[in-house]
Amino acid sequence: MEYAILAAPCAAVLALAFALYYARKVLKMPESGETRGIAAIIRKGANAFLKRQYLVVAIFFGAMFAVLGILALVGFVGPFMPFAFLTGGAFSGLSGFLGMKIATAANARTAVACKDSLNKGLRTAFSAGSVMGLIVVGLGLCDLSIWYFALKGFSHVVDTGGLTQAEFIASNMITFGMGASSMALFARVGGGIFTKAADVGADLVGKVEANIPEDDHRNPAVIADNVGDNVGDVAGMGADLYESYVGSILSAMALGVAAGLDFKGALLPLGIAAIGVLFSIVGSFLVRTKENAEQKNLLRALRTGTWFAAVGTAAASVLFIWLILPDRLRLAAPVIIGLAAGVLIGFFTEYFTSASYRPTRKLSSSAKSGAGPVIINGTALGMLSTVAPVLIISAAVLGSFFAAGGAASTETGMFGIGIAAVGMLSTLGITLSTDAYGPVADNAGGIAQMSGMDEKVRERTDALDSLGNTTAATGKGFAIGSAMLTALALLSSFIAQIKLLDPAFVFDLGVDNPAVLVGVFLGAMLPFLFSALTMSAVGKSAQHIMLEVRHQFAQNPGILAGTSEPDYARCVNICTRSAQRQMIAPALIAVVSPILAGLFLGVNGVTGLLLGASVTGFLLAVFMSNSGGAWDNAKKFVEEGHFGGKGSDAHKAAVIGDTVGDPFKDTSGPSINILIKLISVVAIVFAQVILSIGLL
Repeated sequence: MEYAILAAPCAAVLALAFALYYARKVLKMPESGETRGIAAIIRKGANAFLKRQYLVVAIFFGAMFAVLGILALVGFVGPFMPFAFLTGGAFSGLSGFLGMKIATAANARTAVACKDSLNKGLRTAFSAGSVMGLIVVGLGLCDLSIWYFALKGFSHVVDTGGLTQAEFIASNMITFGMGASSMALFARVGGGIFTKAADVGADLVGKVEANIPEDDHRNPAVIADNVGDNVGDVAGMGADLYESYVGSILSAMALGVAAGLDFKGALLPLGIAAIGVLFSIVGSFLVRTKENAEQKNLLRALRTGTWFAAVGTAAASVLFIWLILPDRLRLAAPVIIGLAAGVLIGFFTEYFTSASYRPTRKLSSSAKSGAGPVIINGTALGMLSTVAPVLIISAAVLGSFFAAGGAASTETGMFGIGIAAVGMLSTLGITLSTDAYGPVADNAGGIAQMSGMDEKVRERTDALDSLGNTTAATGKGFAIGSAMLTALALLSSFIAQIKLLDPAFVFDLGVDNPAVLVGVFLGAMLPFLFSALTMSAVGKSAQHIMLEVRHQFAQNPGILAGTSEPDYARCVNICTRSAQRQMIAPALIAVVSPILAGLFLGVNGVTGLLLGASVTGFLLAVFMSNSGGAWDNAKKFVEEGHFGGKGSDAHKAAVIGDTVGDPFKDTSGPSINILIKLISVVAIVFAQVILSIGLL
């Protein structure tokens, strides 16, 4: 067993090595003169945004470090927790930053590659996505390994407060999950506000009012839209899924220790994650397609890699569990259940959002009757799409709980749920690759349009972009499903942490306890409040962009005539300022709410808060992400020539539906899964404070 821990750092090194391999492969691809200038402008805007965002986030992290430092001095948190918080945020931010750097380097290269063939374009964009996927898992396991070995060493020389060595390590490591979640929330919300404000503003004024094509160089907001793809859908997503990945592992480690498995319980999630990295790398080499491939062929190419990784990880995990816990081989079942649940959620998400299936095609046909039916039917589709994920997650929870031995031991059963979350995310190295490739393909299409490349190139980039919309929707469903399992595991970790701090504490979680009921109501409200703030932020920012684009068209008629260049920088600056200002309030809600609930409602009330937020957050996130994905692909289905094609009344109605769906699927929806995990991690970190100050 002593050698099993080496699997995590070895997998981290392997993942980062292959990320470097794919990065070098992308950078060797050529950029043509016609695309280089546009790509440089997009890179400059993306870098400027992240620089300003990280300055704002640094203030928050400095304040939280000071708060945690004070709590450490008075004994409310461990002395290592403030530093773990900082490293969690730093690694999360670094994941997003590095992923964005390679994405902005790959967009023009993908457009140029599409000159040669569809397969070459796919391989270029997917290689860039692979860099993101492997960086996230590599840095995640690297951070986990560093803290594991550091805390194991310090446990011999510091006062552990009566905790065993394994308990000391698990309780301290959970804090860097709080740092990762905090950075992810800022990145997702800030990037989401930027990208969707630019996208909505560009579409409504450019495509609907001025009747010019998408990504037309005459649109002043088009560069901001392309910048937004990188800061929101790449940098934000990278930080988001880094947080999901390490959060699932940390919660499972804590539950393994609480289940009485000591170090073996902590090592098991790390080993499963390491196995997933290995098979994700192998699977990434299997993604390729033929020229003139249809959407189903492109999807099959991506599935080949992801399914190989899932099957290989499941089989190898059984062997790993047999080696370190031969008497607990039943723990292999939750791994398989988690992987299967992820695949099923991905399938149903694809079914409800892809134009290859009936729901989205039916939605696109309603555009013939105007924008109203598009909005109504898209909303109904999103609501209906929540049924399958709820049933799948419910089956996964029950299956993993009892398969792990929950009938005999609740703690072991909850560990099974934690292991299922790790299993679902174990192949993140390749599933994130299929997701991150989408924004690269989207940018490539914009660059092809703006630089006047051959129509054949645009057709190929559109095919890749359409596939990217489907994989992005599938990825969001996958992330939200794993977030729910992780949130349940974190809820159990909170209960375990309270018992660890005060063994005499007796939970009263019955429905006759008013503190629990109020906590559930408040928790159920939080995702709606959070979504209202983020949706409103996109709406306000988009209005500013629309006014700016109209102003430029009116003041300089040469822009639409093609004789003058628009002022792209003004739109980029407007989006940047709006995103920085309006991302603060939603992020603070996640940090402050569990602490205030602890003050007024005590431990039982906070438990209710976490439960209420997890349930409604999961449903709302699925609804918003799937509605948005369906509206987007319904618009693209019309643009392919159906129901009148581009410029028709049906197209204008579909564009309006897409503008509603944009903040649904790219701002509020994916941010909710961070919200429900962050409030749980904050509750765990501040457990001693809640125990001490709770009024009820």
